[in-house]
Amino acid sequence: MSDRVFGGCLCGKVRYSFDRSKVISAHHCHCTDCQKSTGSGKATIVLVPTTAFDLEGKLKTYTVTGTDGSHVTRGFCDNCGSPLVSFIEENPALRIIKAGCIFDSSWIEISSSFWSDSAVAWSPVDEEHPFVPQNPNMA
Repeated sequence: MSDRVFGGCLCGKVRYSFDRSKVISAHHCHCTDCQKSTGSGKATIVLVPTTAFDLEGKLKTYTVTGTDGSHVTRGFCDNCGSPLVSFIEENPALRIIKAGCIFDSSWIEISSSFWSDSAVAWSPVDEEHPFVPQNPNMA
């Protein structure tokens, strides 16, 4: 069985793959930027080393300055608008994959939630997993 995970956008113009054995962890992020970029109460994300991630197709991007001052670039398909991956300028070794665009995401196990302070009542934090009020301490 292959450890390669595949995903892509709604229209099929952008595809990606990564080595599942290299996955760092998976989380729910309830920050208001993720809420706006997904149109939902949270983003479910999979953290993958950049070296384990391959992209086919061209992303359109949008960059914001996060609450902690980091520069977060979100990549999405310029045709269908599907959000696919985020990049943090200050942490170039990491790719943040949107779990909803993984073709078979049944293996994902959530480790924690970020930004519980901004979770909305209709999409609450899953209290069965650890959660932090804002960004996790990655030190």
